[in-house]
Amino acid sequence: MTSVHADDLPTYAELAERTGRQRGTAWGVFGDADQLGTLNHLTPDRTRAAMSSVRRGITVNLNLPLDAFDPPLIAHRGAIEHHVFGLNEYHRDERIDNLFTQSSTQIDGLRHFAHPDHGFYNEVPGDRLRAGTPDLGIQEVAQAGIAGRGILIDLARYRSGIGRPIDQDSAEQISVTELDEALHWQGTAVSPGDILLLRFGWLEHIRRPGATRQVPLVSPGLAQREETAAWLWDSRVAMVAADNLALEAWPATGSALTTLAEQSGRLEPSSHTGMLHRILIPLLGLTIGELWDLDHLADECEASGHHDFLVTAEPLNITGGVGSPANALAVI
Repeated sequence: MTSVHADDLPTYAELAERTGRQRGTAWGVFGDADQLGTLNHLTPDRTRAAMSSVRRGITVNLNLPLDAFDPPLIAHRGAIEHHVFGLNEYHRDERIDNLFTQSSTQIDGLRHFAHPDHGFYNEVPGDRLRAGTPDLGIQEVAQAGIAGRGILIDLARYRSGIGRPIDQDSAEQISVTELDEALHWQGTAVSPGDILLLRFGWLEHIRRPGATRQVPLVSPGLAQREETAAWLWDSRVAMVAADNLALEAWPATGSALTTLAEQSGRLEPSSHTGMLHRILIPLLGLTIGELWDLDHLADECEASGHHDFLVTAEPLNITGGVGSPANALAVI
């Protein structure tokens, strides 16, 4: 990966001062042909330094089963069909049909979202983003790999600890002020190149015995505000993942974020209207993760008093893939 030093990069406010189509974007910051975005923060030195966060050598799985949700959480992401067969009684093989790469614990790649006014990351034309074409494909992440210092921000424990639990049955928006407060409460600091894991407690909530799924689906998450994007960019994080549906609050009906395309009527309102995804992925090149299983990790972090660890993730090497199961692991 490209060697990047935090002080060489513009702040979020400075991105807003750029001119032309690059205004408000990080396009070209990591190179005109860059395919990795903020994953460039995972330099060899930072990955090597992350090894110091391994204290006990215990591995923690961060992935839900591929068939964790049947029916699927998002209607158009169907349930997988797993077929096991054999050529004879002494052999077994298998096939998976109807695999939606973002139906369970996932990584969203950089071709997942475009900004209606700007387009896809680094100004890659949308007509080049097809099956089998490499531009912004998840294979770039697979070939580079993800390995670095992970930081768990246990928002669920923090909010419960101060007597104000997160409302899991609402689209409560968690502000950057609360991110900072939770970090202070834990005694944890974020460093450039960190991989942030945000535990809202939503997966624990919907998987509790007797839980019923809301229709339509609702989840707390990050606030849909410019200051959220600024906090993540200026913190120089390599990646951010969470244990909820969309990283940000869902649905985005409470968002004030808008686009010229929607204001002019060129683009009809949809479930994507107001989403923070439209800034994080295409404008900043931030790789995000959703539905990460963080409950066991949170228990281990609380028991040890440390919220940093080595985290790895290896998406599927699919040329032109939009996203992938995360295949994520923490070593604590």
